[in-house]
Amino acid sequence: MATEILVVDDQELVRLGFRMVINSQADLKVIGEAGDGAQAITAARVLRPDVTLMDIRMPDVDGVRAAREITRENPRAKIILVTTFDLEDYVEAGLQAGVRGFLLKDGTPAQLLAAIRAVKAGELVLPSPAARGGGSSSASAL
Repeated sequence: MATEILVVDDQELVRLGFRMVINSQADLKVIGEAGDGAQAITAARVLRPDVTLMDIRMPDVDGVRAAREITRENPRAKIILVTTFDLEDYVEAGLQAGVRGFLLKDGTPAQLLAAIRAVKAGELVLPSPAARGGGSSSASAL
């Protein structure tokens, strides 16, 4: 059975890109999308995805706030937060909200797929120290 993923981003083109990469894999399947944090909370409640891939910065309800609500309702939820920059500011808040992984949007498709699989398997995926400091965008499973 394929790992079911909810993709959340306020930019439709970004969601499309994530969906194309994810659905290219036999073991992964996008089961829903949301354009903001409020929609993500509702979609996570209804769809119960194995993994939620969610942008940090969105209008109204941001990714950290949505993650906090999703994990409050479902402590077993597995969420990966994705951002373009300022990752260091969000790691602590995300971990406190129950997030299981962090990725930079400029990462590779292979990094995205590896992070989804690692988080599904119960691993914590954190950015490398260089990525948190604005350098490389690699992520490592801890």
